Amino acid sequence: MPFPDFITAFPSIDVPFSEDVLTTAVVRSDAGLVVFFTFLKDMELPKHSHGAQWGTVVEGEIILTIGGDTKIYRAGDSYSISAGVEHGATIKAGTRAIDVFEEPDRYKIKD
Repeated sequence: MPFPDFITAFPSIDVPFSEDVLTTAVVRSDAGLVVFFTFLKDMELPKHSHGAQWGTVVEGEIILTIGGDTKIYRAGDSYSISAGVEHGATIKAGTRAIDVFEEPDRYKIKD
């Protein structure tokens, strides 16, 4: 099931992937950033690090490597990434996930 229209109407974020691969909707506060991700094509997310992140898979599958430990996350599974820990992922087309970032400016919001 796709995210509801009121969520997809939220602003999107500026990410280095085209909208035929990934769509986003975002809610930001002074305390953090919540991003609703919809992956339209299989994609590889290169290893990187930043502030703390928590996420949950709504639908689909993410093969996530966090600090050298690789696990498969499916609908209903959640993950937590501590600040500064390197992580990367392989994400299957059709996956939807919600991620919460401790950094409110982790991504620029598109105008």
